[in-house]
Amino acid sequence: MVKHIIMWKLKDCAGGFSKDENAQRIKQRLEELQHRIQEIKYLEAGININDLPHAFDIVLYSEFQHRDDLAMYQNHPAHLEFKEFISGLRSDRRVVDYEV
Repeated sequence: MVKHIIMWKLKDCAGGFSKDENAQRIKQRLEELQHRIQEIKYLEAGININDLPHAFDIVLYSEFQHRDDLAMYQNHPAHLEFKEFISGLRSDRRVVDYEV
């Protein structure tokens, strides 16, 4: 099994929306991916609840059966559409992929 985790820091204001509004929009779009991309075995999106300055704003935790499934997800048109959507809203990103 492959686990895929991404964290984003969001801009204070982007696309005409506040950081909090964009976090909600991102969470909704991430959760929709699970219904559009069959390779996703599990997906959870969360919005940060603490005020630490080094904390990121939103996180994606997802699981895939194999590395090939993760690669298919990353190249899926719905995922590419999401990447384009979030690119103007984020200021930073971190990612970890690992196998268990």
